[in-house]
Amino acid sequence: MQIGEVAERTGLSLRTIRYYEEVGLVVPSARSQGGFRLYTEPDVDRLDLVKRMKPLGFQLDEMGELLAVLDPAAQNEDGATISQGRLREFAETADQRCAELRAKLSNAEQFAEILRARLSASPQQ
Repeated sequence: MQIGEVAERTGLSLRTIRYYEEVGLVVPSARSQGGFRLYTEPDVDRLDLVKRMKPLGFQLDEMGELLAVLDPAAQNEDGATISQGRLREFAETADQRCAELRAKLSNAEQFAEILRARLSASPQQ
C-alpha cells in the first residue's frame, strides 16, 4: 500500500511517516517503479507500535531498540536472554509512565468536572 493509505490507517501524518523513515524506525518494504513508497502489513504494524510508544515518552533511540527487541527476526539464541532483560526494563518503564499519565488524566478530569459544575451553576445567558 502507498503512504497515503498507511497514514489513513495509522492516523499518522505523511510527514511523520516520512520522518520515521528518515530516522530509521520504519522503512518501506519497497518502492514502486515511479519511486512511491510501498508498505506491507508488518510495516503498518511497526508504525502502530511506534505510535503507541510516543505518548509514553520513549526517545527515538529507545524506540529503535524496542522495535529490535520486539522483532522476532532480530532475536538470536544469545540475544534472547539480553532481549528479555531489556524488554523487562521497557515494560517497567511503560508501566511507570502509564501510571503517570493516569494521574495526569485524573487531574484533567477533575478540572473538567469543576468547569462543568460551574456551567451548570451559572445562569444561562
